[in-house]
Amino acid sequence: MKRIQDVDLSGKRVLVRVDFNVPLNADGRITDDGRIRAALPTLRLAMDAGARVIIASHMGRPKGKPVPELSLAPAARRLSEILGRQVRMAPDCVGDAVQSMAGRMGPGDLLLLENLRFHAGETGNDADFARALAALCDVYVNDAFACSHRAHASVAGVVEFAPVSAAGILLAREMDYFNRAFTDPRRPLAAVVGGAKVSTKLGALKRMLERVDKLIIGGAMANTFLKARGVAVGASRVEDDLLDDAREIMAAAGEKGVRLYLPVDAVVADRLAPDAATRIVPAQEIPAQWLAADIGPATARLYAAALSDARTIIWNGPMGAFEMDAFSRGTMAMVEAISGAHALSIAGGGDTSAAIAMAHAADLFSYISTGGGAFLELMEGKRLPGVTALEAAPAGGPALG
Repeated sequence: MKRIQDVDLSGKRVLVRVDFNVPLNADGRITDDGRIRAALPTLRLAMDAGARVIIASHMGRPKGKPVPELSLAPAARRLSEILGRQVRMAPDCVGDAVQSMAGRMGPGDLLLLENLRFHAGETGNDADFARALAALCDVYVNDAFACSHRAHASVAGVVEFAPVSAAGILLAREMDYFNRAFTDPRRPLAAVVGGAKVSTKLGALKRMLERVDKLIIGGAMANTFLKARGVAVGASRVEDDLLDDAREIMAAAGEKGVRLYLPVDAVVADRLAPDAATRIVPAQEIPAQWLAADIGPATARLYAAALSDARTIIWNGPMGAFEMDAFSRGTMAMVEAISGAHALSIAGGGDTSAAIAMAHAADLFSYISTGGGAFLELMEGKRLPGVTALEAAPAGGPALG
């Protein structure tokens, strides 16, 4: 996979696919510019090299037609503020007007294209749309890891038509860290998997068994495993159709010598609400009409002890409904245990990242992935279309020595 550092960008038109799908408030103002800042290293490298930088992204799900509320204009304004220089906004992402604006750019100039998903050809990976995007550039750069699990025109299709294609700094860094954790990890390798559903992470759990030494399960998905063991979990959320899968995973863990950890106690509530009545009970003693909303303190200590000797830790998914203070202790305990471990620590998923940010612990992790779905698909062992396209791209174009 060619990387942006390997390509001569001087004077070139460089199309950079980023993920500027940022959250907006009711006034159309950006409430979190983290995704914009994540693309800065690649954008600055291209600018400093004297490239004409054309930026492409999607915003929301407009379903193939213009939706004014999903314009990328707020992202153009915020990027201008961060860089201290003008980022021009194109009226579209393809067409004569965009070609004209791109043709008038000078070295170091930046142009942000309008929302790619205003065209149905983006999500449909339409060849004509991909060809039109490629016509804007001499070099295509994918720096949108969070979108690289989608076989969309601006992620995969464009590579077929661009003269030169390369990975941006963010995308390459994501893949490097993930490969460090899975290809030749320092052991013991521990995976902490939480969240609401087993169904969304079934593939990841099964693949973990082929790689990890320890598998720690928390969140509402742990209820399905507990019930599969014959534990009564009251009114807790359970996926009854996956009980057999849970049994298979537990049996496979035993056969492969993987230490599998489940909650031994829980914070239970009479309802999932900030003002609910709560208590801490052993996992086998959840009251019939109550539900498990977080792992309990004994479980938190057990999990922390299990992670104490790990040298590589991958974390995806919270331990409970951490958005509510009464049910945040378990997830915060995992933040503390993982961030304090003498290990390569990689976290992924929106909820996991939000919990780490809530604890102001981002700087204590080795890496926090920018892509929830893409991160999970890597955990499942899937190939990302955006990465596969770059790996298959021709090596043409002038490269630095």
